[in-house]
Amino acid sequence: MSKSYSPTWRLISVIVLRPLLHLIVRNKWEGRENIPRKGPVILAPNHLSYLDWGTDALFFHASGRYPTYMIKDSMFRVKFIGWFLHKAGQLPVRRGAADAALVLRQAEQALSEGAAVIIYPESTATRDPELWPMVAKTGVARLALATGVPVIPVAHWGTQEILPYGSSKFRFFPRGTVRTVAGKPVDLSEWAGKHTSAKALRAATEAIMSEVTALVAELRQEQPPASPWDPSLGARTDRGSLPSAPSRARSERTERPPGSTEAGQA
Repeated sequence: MSKSYSPTWRLISVIVLRPLLHLIVRNKWEGRENIPRKGPVILAPNHLSYLDWGTDALFFHASGRYPTYMIKDSMFRVKFIGWFLHKAGQLPVRRGAADAALVLRQAEQALSEGAAVIIYPESTATRDPELWPMVAKTGVARLALATGVPVIPVAHWGTQEILPYGSSKFRFFPRGTVRTVAGKPVDLSEWAGKHTSAKALRAATEAIMSEVTALVAELRQEQPPASPWDPSLGARTDRGSLPSAPSRARSERTERPPGSTEAGQA
């Protein structure tokens, strides 16, 4: 089976982008041992800033995986950038288009090649006034239940201080710190094979977001709200209760070996 990307251009992206990102951001990482180094995997992070893709890419690459993102199709129409994204095997998303399901089929193809596919379940940066994860789309659950591929919840905190969503003011100095953590695979066995059921998709999505929110709460050392923000309502909803304590994600993650709590600092 031929690969849907250029290994050469992926290598070039690492050589160019990795030192640049380390130069502008200090990173603290936890839970990298929870990301499998081989085989298909879906990575589901929270979304705070336009900078998320960069710090998440560093984290995933340090965990042994080259990230395959689902990116707005408008970026693929930008001269050179679009060509590069195709060469690197990234996936265009056509929001609201009749063929929107095409990207999930492309993601399935990438997973069949053993890719690490990154999906931001919220689809856009959170609109929660307190920056907690909000009610998510069901695409990540649909892909997971259709393929049986594990979903790893991921959380980061700090990108919003460096490049706030909706702002073009990048804070270079002092160099900001972004903390990122990966949890254990989300248990979706209850809904296995039910990717055509709207009820199952919503329940599985809420299970994924519950784990992501628990990790965010751990990073923030704060209690999350009792229910997530629903952007369609502009308010919190009772749909999908959130974890009750920041310690939940910590207790469920694999115990880290000594010295592994702050890898990849720069």
